[in-house]
Amino acid sequence: MGELVTVRVCEGISRGFAADARTRIAAVVSGADALVESLRIRIGTLGTAGSAGSGSGAPGPPGVLAQVNAEVDGRRIRVQEAAADLGEALDRLADGLRVRMTAVTAGWTPRPWPRRTRTRGLPVAAGPSGPVGAVPSGSAVARLEVPCPPGPRRIVRRKQPQLVRCSPDAAARTMDAMDYDIHLFTDPATETDAVVYRVGPTGYRLARTRAAGPPTRPAVPLTLSPCGAPELSEEQAVERLTSAELPHLFFAQPGSGRGRVLYRRFDGGLGLIAAAS
Repeated sequence: MGELVTVRVCEGISRGFAADARTRIAAVVSGADALVESLRIRIGTLGTAGSAGSGSGAPGPPGVLAQVNAEVDGRRIRVQEAAADLGEALDRLADGLRVRMTAVTAGWTPRPWPRRTRTRGLPVAAGPSGPVGAVPSGSAVARLEVPCPPGPRRIVRRKQPQLVRCSPDAAARTMDAMDYDIHLFTDPATETDAVVYRVGPTGYRLARTRAAGPPTRPAVPLTLSPCGAPELSEEQAVERLTSAELPHLFFAQPGSGRGRVLYRRFDGGLGLIAAAS
C-alpha cells in the first residue's frame, strides 16, 4: 500500500513529518489493500486566508490542518481535521479515515446527530440559524483560535464545478463520504440547484433555489426547507454570512438563479462554490 500513499507537506510544516503521516495512515489501510486504490495526504498550518503557512521562517500561527483523499471500493472519500499540533491532527485523521472506510464498505447509514462541527479550527458548539444554519454540537470541545484576516472578510477561494444531477439521497451520501457539511448539486426531479447540509433535528436538510415539495420516499431522513434560496449578490451574501455568524450560506445568483454556496474556511477566509453556467 505504501507506494499508493502520497504526502504533500505545505510551507510551515517540517517535511520530516511526511514519513510519520505516511506510516500512520498506511497502518489504517494495511488490512484493506484490495479496497484502497489511491490515497493522498495533505498537511499544512492554519495560517492567514489564502495561505497554507507563513513562509517567512517566523513561528507560524497555531494549528495544523490535515486532509486525506482516497478511493475506497470505487468510492471517493475525504477526511479533514484541524488540531493544535501535528500528532493530534494525524490521530484524528487516522480515526476519521477508519470510520469513513468502514461506512463506505459496509453500506451507507445516517451519520449520528448531533455531532461536532468546525469553525475556524476545532469543533465548537453552535445553534441552528437561518435557511442554511449553524450545526449544533454534541459535545463540548476546546476551541482552537485561528487569526482572522484584518478588515472585511473576503472570498479567497472560488470553485465553479459542473454540478452533478442526482437525487437528494445520493447527494447526502456524497456529503457524508467527502466529509462535507454542505453539498451543492442539481435535483433532476425539480430541475433546480439544491443543497443538502448537516443540521438538526435529523442531521440532514434539503434546500432548493425554488421551493418545492419533499422528495418521493427518501432513504435519508431529510427535513425540508420551506423557502427557496434568497437571490443575493456576492457582497450581500458575504454581509449576511458574517453578520449572522453562519458557517455557510446557500443563495441564488441574481438573474441566472443558479445555486451558490458561501462558506467559512479553516484559515479565516471565505470560499465560494458557484454552479458553472
